[in-house]
Parts: sequence; structure tokens; C-alpha cells
Amino acid sequence: MRHRIRTAKLGRTGEHRNAMLANMVCSLIEQKEITTTLAKAKAARVVAEKMVTLGKRGTLHHRRLAAARLRAPQRRFFPRAKGVSGKQLREQWSREHDVVRILFDEIAPSFQDRMGGYTRIIKLAGARKGDGAQMAILKWVDETLEEKTKASPTPAANQDKAGEPVQTTEQVELAEEPAAAEESKEKK
Repeated sequence: MRHRIRTAKLGRTGEHRNAMLANMVCSLIEQKEITTTLAKAKAARVVAEKMVTLGKRGTLHHRRLAAARLRAPQRRFFPRAKGVSGKQLREQWSREHDVVRILFDEIAPSFQDRMGGYTRIIKLAGARKGDGAQMAILKWVDETLEEKTKASPTPAANQDKAGEPVQTTEQVELAEEPAAAEESKEKK
């Protein structure tokens, strides 16, 4: 019986599904966004958010748990190739393809203050031509974009229903300050 088991099977065996989700999350970590079907995106989001939670904890034990779940073993041997030393190849691989390092050193610290909801699913218009599957983009939530929209209100926010500009409290305070300064000069 399948009591309390809510995993989407996605038409695959358990091993195949886990490998596919691990590969999708590794691609998400490397590329910052992936395009896939809506069902796969919803299944991969669960794994990606758990990996960020492990990354926020940041201990060696959590690194090993993330590496095991993502099936991303560390590469240790880089032979010299085409005049490039093994050390340079290892550093390049670490910067570009070491998903555990990217997750723990770049992605997780950016979500340190966020309590959850690290990914976003954006549904694409239309369906895939071959099988009619609904497509979606899975990407990380961009903190800087949200902060910019909160910091600078849109022009529509500063207008009333008739489309006339409305002064915010900050604008009123700034307008009052020069008037107060002129009054103090006149009193002197």
C-alpha cells in the first residue's frame, strides 16, 4: 500500500527517477536555470530546496550528504593535457562543474536569510510539439531582483486611479524640510 507516499513516479523506476532528478538539480546548480516539463520541474524543486537547506548548514557531514544525493563524487586526478597543468584543470573544474562546491560556497550563502522557497517555476506558453507536455522553466529565486523592486516603487504605484501623481510620505517629508529651513532663516 502507498499510504503517505507522495512522490511523483514520472513513469520511471525508483533508481532511474532518483538519477534523473539528481542530474536535473546538478544542471540547475551549474546553469542557474533549466527548461523541462512541468511535472519534472515540480519533482526537481523538492530535491533542489533540500540541497540548499543542506548547503545552509554547511558542515562536512552535510557536504557528504549532498554529494551522495547529487551523485557528484570529487575528482582528484587531473592529468596534464595539451600543455595545461593538472592543477589548472582541477581549479577550472572546481569553478565550473563542482556542483557541491558551487552549492555550498555560492548558492547557499545567498539564501542564508531566506527560510524557504529558493526556486521558482515559470510555466511556458504552449505545449511541447512531440507529446503535448506542458513545459516550464525551473530557476533560482533572484534576491537582488526582489530587493530592487521593493526599493524603487514603480511609476504606477505613485499614481491614483485617475492617473494623477500622488506624493508618498517620503516626498512630503522632503518637500517640508526646505520650507522649514527657510522659516528658521526668516526668524533669525
